[in-house]
Amino acid sequence: MDNMSTYSNVLHLEALVPSELFVIPVFFLMLLAYLTLLVSNIGVLILIITERSLHQPMYLLFCNLSINDITGSSVLLPRLLADLVSTQRLITYGECATQVFMIHMFGTASHVLLIIMAVDRLSRCRSYVMNSYCDNAALFKLSCEDVSVNNIYGLTFTVVLFTFSISSIAFTYTKIAVVCWTKKSKDLNSKAMQTCASHLVLYLVMMWTGLITIILHRFSNYPYLRKLIHILFYVVPGNLNPVIYGLQSKALRQKIVQIFHRKVIHE
Repeated sequence: MDNMSTYSNVLHLEALVPSELFVIPVFFLMLLAYLTLLVSNIGVLILIITERSLHQPMYLLFCNLSINDITGSSVLLPRLLADLVSTQRLITYGECATQVFMIHMFGTASHVLLIIMAVDRLSRCRSYVMNSYCDNAALFKLSCEDVSVNNIYGLTFTVVLFTFSISSIAFTYTKIAVVCWTKKSKDLNSKAMQTCASHLVLYLVMMWTGLITIILHRFSNYPYLRKLIHILFYVVPGNLNPVIYGLQSKALRQKIVQIFHRKVIHE
């Protein structure tokens, strides 16, 4: 068992795409999505930090969203881009465990801490990661022990987390719907629909991409679909958050218009 536990400190990552023909288009699509995400989120951060009038609690939430999106995508996408054009997709076990922690901290830090502690106690008798990035499910598959308890714990926590999340969202939107129904104000209903619809779309994208990724880990027939959906979990909300939350804010929108207006005048 000791020999198997120290089988190899270097792990081999599975390819992201099934054929070399897809490497170039997938690389540039991912690079474009990542750069767009960085520019839009960093732009929102700089605007809020430099404008004193935006130093309010509501805009601190926008900052948190942007920082979270930048951190989460930067943990995953640069490594994927590098591995796409590399002939050898190698990663050390320490780097792999760190990536697991950072990816799941993007969603819930406490869950990942327990996962990492559990994974660290498992022996390893494989060095091929059945994924193009590291997550807890891929690390569990490296073990030569029975990880049924870990899977049960992970699924139970996921069910509890999703149930609490869905219940909270449902309760909140029900309260909003009741207020809109009783007030019968066209202006109030319009604002509520504009804000809530965009928020709900983002929430559904994150929930379903996360849920489908977890489900597809249990089925080995759709590895590339699972990887695509997991990447969408980071790319889609990260690109939409600055647009939906930033541009819908009247103060932020006015500041952006003022900045571009000043640039046009100076030119």
